Amino acid sequence: MTTLTKQPGSASERSRRSQGPKSAPVKRSLASRLGDLRIAIFFILPAVVGFVAFFLIPTIRGIYLSFTEYSILGEPTWIGIKNYTAIFGDELFWNAMGVTLQYVVLNIGFQTVIALGLALLMHRVAKSTFIRGALLLPFLVANVIVALLWFWMLDYQLGIVNEVMSWMGLPRVAFFGSEQWAIPTIAFVNVWRHMGYTALLIFAGLQAIPSNLYEVANLDGASPTRTFWSVTLPLLRPVLVLVLVVTVIGSFQVFDTVAVTTNGGPVNASRVIQMYIYQKAFGESDFGYASALSVILFIILAIVAFLQMKFLKGNESDLD
Repeated sequence: MTTLTKQPGSASERSRRSQGPKSAPVKRSLASRLGDLRIAIFFILPAVVGFVAFFLIPTIRGIYLSFTEYSILGEPTWIGIKNYTAIFGDELFWNAMGVTLQYVVLNIGFQTVIALGLALLMHRVAKSTFIRGALLLPFLVANVIVALLWFWMLDYQLGIVNEVMSWMGLPRVAFFGSEQWAIPTIAFVNVWRHMGYTALLIFAGLQAIPSNLYEVANLDGASPTRTFWSVTLPLLRPVLVLVLVVTVIGSFQVFDTVAVTTNGGPVNASRVIQMYIYQKAFGESDFGYASALSVILFIILAIVAFLQMKFLKGNESDLD
């Protein structure tokens, strides 16, 4: 005779017991996710508030003011696209754009080449952390201080550079006071300040290139020059594109060095677009026109950055 053993508890109780342990981890997981979300919002919120307060709202207001005639003493008056149509006939605007382009070409050309050379030296020769840190020191100094330092050193009468040139029998040069030398001198000052930071960005890209590729190139008998053009430079393309985008945008926005040294002179020879916007806004109280100039500059920078990323293929890498 078979004996039937009685299971403790009813079927519903057994069902609740079987479901209980499985549902608890789900509730704990959901609670932990909500906790993580609250923590993330807590840390992100200050940055979001700062972005909205200091970037998004001023940008929207600036776009609105570009369609108005506005001085700080009155209320904005809507005038449509008159500010934008006036820009195309503004000779000072085109002069400022030409001066800015001249500065951008000099600054980007010399800064990129010198930074690339420094990065290669750091990668192959200079292994000292102290030397790498020393290259970054000029970037840690404020732009205004750097500009004042070079302004005194390059002074026509008392500057140490002109004193040395005079001692060597060379004629003195009005570096900041000459139409010919003003923009090249400003470009040189900013190249000196930023080349260490740019070199470190490129150096980080060099660190990401696998060393076995150089070993293969060496086994194939490739010279250092051939290795650079066939291995290093192609694999550095994403980093170089990033460097170009950042430096081009920064070069178009040069202001403090010009304001401290030349104030746009002599005879508009160094009046870059940012200086022209500043003078229109705070010198002539024409905030509507200055806002329109700022919007035009924003559009130009957006187009330039897009074209750089598209045609230089900054989002692609030969390492993939």
